[in-house]
Amino acid sequence: MIAGIALDAPPLHGLICRQFESPDRRDIVNKNMTAGEAAKLQRFLRNKLNPDMAVQCRNRPDECAEIHIGDECLGVVAKIIDEGETSYAFEITILDIDLEEL
Repeated sequence: MIAGIALDAPPLHGLICRQFESPDRRDIVNKNMTAGEAAKLQRFLRNKLNPDMAVQCRNRPDECAEIHIGDECLGVVAKIIDEGETSYAFEITILDIDLEEL
C-alpha cells in the first residue's frame, strides 16, 4: 500500500473500486466522477495513450469509472481529492494468462 492506495487488484472480470483512503490521511478519498470529468479524462487518454480508449462511469455515484478499449475493460480510474487538489488514479490489471497470448 502506497499513500493509502491499495496496489493489489482484482481480476478484470470483477473490477471494483476501492476507497482510496488511509487511517492517517483522511483527506485522500474516492469521490464520484461527473460525466464532464469522465469526458475530459477520455480526451486526455485518447490524446496521450490510445485514440480508442473510452471512459465509462459506473451506475453507483460512489464508484470510480472504467477504462475500456473496445469491449475490453483495462482498469479503473478514481478521482482523488488531497489537500484541496484533485487528481485521478488509473489502475490497470494485467493477468499473467494475458501475457502468454502475446
